[in-house]
Amino acid sequence: MSFRVIAKDPQKSLIAEGSGQAVLEFEGNWYFDPSSVRMDGIVVTERTYVCPYKGVCYWVDLQRDGVQARNIGWVYRDPKPGYENIRNRFGFYARETSGTIATRE
Repeated sequence: MSFRVIAKDPQKSLIAEGSGQAVLEFEGNWYFDPSSVRMDGIVVTERTYVCPYKGVCYWVDLQRDGVQARNIGWVYRDPKPGYENIRNRFGFYARETSGTIATRE
């Protein structure tokens, strides 16, 4: 099974794609290995959210081909114990957002 996150830009350009160990389905979201993410136009911000269970995540914005969307994803650089499996993976919603489309084939 292949997972894709696509930008809502005119070209419908690929943000992330992976299968097998490259993608972790967790809590209804998809966590991609960094090597599966196309970083052009992807900005890891200094804006944070604190999850009481997982710890601090940094929001990811999209700035590509005239499309700007905030908080399309997130990264836990140093998650709390028990959540090491998502460390440095790019989390994306497994649904459509203001800047992305999620597909599974």
